[in-house]
Amino acid sequence: MVKILIIGYGSIGKRHTNNLLKNTNHEIIIFTKRTDLHFKTKRVRVHNSFDNCLSEKPQIAFITNETSLHIKYAIRLANSGIDLFLEKPLSNSLNGVQTLRNIVNKKKIITQMGFNLRFHKCIIKIKKLVQEQKIGKIISIQAENGSYLPDWHPYENYRSGYAGKKKLGGGIILTQIHDVDYLYWIFGNPISIFSVNGKFSDLDISAEDYASSIIQFKHRIIAELHLDFFQGPEYRRCKIKGTIGTIYWNSIKNEVKLYNNRTKKWKIILKLKNFERNQMYIDEINYFLKCVKTRKKTTNSIDDGIKTLKIALAMKKSGKNKKIIKLEK
Repeated sequence: MVKILIIGYGSIGKRHTNNLLKNTNHEIIIFTKRTDLHFKTKRVRVHNSFDNCLSEKPQIAFITNETSLHIKYAIRLANSGIDLFLEKPLSNSLNGVQTLRNIVNKKKIITQMGFNLRFHKCIIKIKKLVQEQKIGKIISIQAENGSYLPDWHPYENYRSGYAGKKKLGGGIILTQIHDVDYLYWIFGNPISIFSVNGKFSDLDISAEDYASSIIQFKHRIIAELHLDFFQGPEYRRCKIKGTIGTIYWNSIKNEVKLYNNRTKKWKIILKLKNFERNQMYIDEINYFLKCVKTRKKTTNSIDDGIKTLKIALAMKKSGKNKKIIKLEK
């Protein structure tokens, strides 16, 4: 039996806790400022003192608190030799990031970023189709992710959530960095980015709610990425165009289609029936725990978290400075 520490008990902290309770026999320690938590099982203990949590000697920690606080707690946990599951994004700046990475490498800490879309069967299939060059040479990508922020957690006022607060690391770019990550996962590190972003809607938030970015990858591949906090209903899509065809997916139908320029026909390659969103989160936890047990580096470690964070920060910088930002190779 393993002791797992959960830092923060917002919606994602609660999801991970429930999944761990249902799918493992591990003990859960929760560090939170909340005073209203009550669990029927003795497997869960709640503390409002971080030092008290450390005194229980957890072997694994899930960092699920506000983005701006991730690095602060991650460094202390890594120094204690605790393996880390870090919710996205890694942080809202690069402050302390290299320090954390150095500790992780020195102490051989197993890390994984919480990019659950890497466990979405449609995204996995899209990556495979691209690798197999099913549509020839890739030319361009159009990716979109829009949702209405007040609908995220109907049980709470969206104004109080971290997602809309700039000082806590909120905003559409960092909060929905998932889409940045899967593009990076499939196409590699970008060469340059130009982005228009800012606060455009009537939402009562301090962070940006819109971002439209042109991202150039290697081999002259261009992606257009649209992110917003004001679109309803929630909607994701990805269209990848190549020299001999097109790959298309959206979150409504959850099917991956392939268009062949020669036959002029669409073919459904994968269709998810009865899609259960929570399965991605279960799968990512199972994968992480397996890597911890075997001491094998994950395919989505802190190194990927740093790269996707740099991409997101370049988007922000481009929007602020109104110019193209070049990324390091």
